[in-house]
Amino acid sequence: MSEDDKPAEANPADAKDKPKNRNFKAGMGVGIGSAAIVAALLYARSGKPRNK
Repeated sequence: MSEDDKPAEANPADAKDKPKNRNFKAGMGVGIGSAAIVAALLYARSGKPRNK
């Protein structure tokens, strides 16, 4: 078996960053989702006549 045939060993530093990366992605998803909801609500309200 040559050196090229060995499976790539996991780097412990990469394993440590995975939970952080997962939390970051989850936070980004929540932020983008909430921004989309706010934009949809503002768009829905923009067509209604205003009572003064």
